[in-house]
Amino acid sequence: MNDYDELCAWTLGHGGAEFIHQHVVDVWQAQQADAATKPIGITMALVGLYLHVEHGWTGRDVQKAHMKLARTKRAWPAFELPATRGQLGPKDVLSAGDRKRAIDAWCADVWQAYAPANRAQVETLLRSDGITP
Repeated sequence: MNDYDELCAWTLGHGGAEFIHQHVVDVWQAQQADAATKPIGITMALVGLYLHVEHGWTGRDVQKAHMKLARTKRAWPAFELPATRGQLGPKDVLSAGDRKRAIDAWCADVWQAYAPANRAQVETLLRSDGITP
C-alpha cells in the first residue's frame, strides 16, 4: 500500500460530518494532474481547494458544491498547471501528530501554487452556478 492509499484508508475510516476524505482526494488530484488529466477532475480539485483553504468549507460542503457543478452540462475550463505544486504530500500527513491539521496544511500548500493563475477562473465558475462561499 502506498502513502496515498494508506491516508485514504485512514480518512475513510475517520468518519465525522466534516468528511475530510474529500480534501485528500482534491489535493491529490491537483498535485498529480498533468496534460492527460480530464478537465473535470482538475476543476473539481481546484474548486475544492479554493472553498476549503480560502473559505473554510468542510469536505461535506465541498462535496455538495461538486454535485451542484456536475449537474450543469458544460465544457469544463482549462486551468494552468503550475510546474511546482507544493512541498507537502501524503507521507507528511501520515507522519504528523495531528493529521487533520496536516491535511489542511497540504491543501494550503498546493492551492498556493495554483491560486495566482487560477483563482479568478474558479471564482467565476462558482458564481456562474450560484455557489457563494
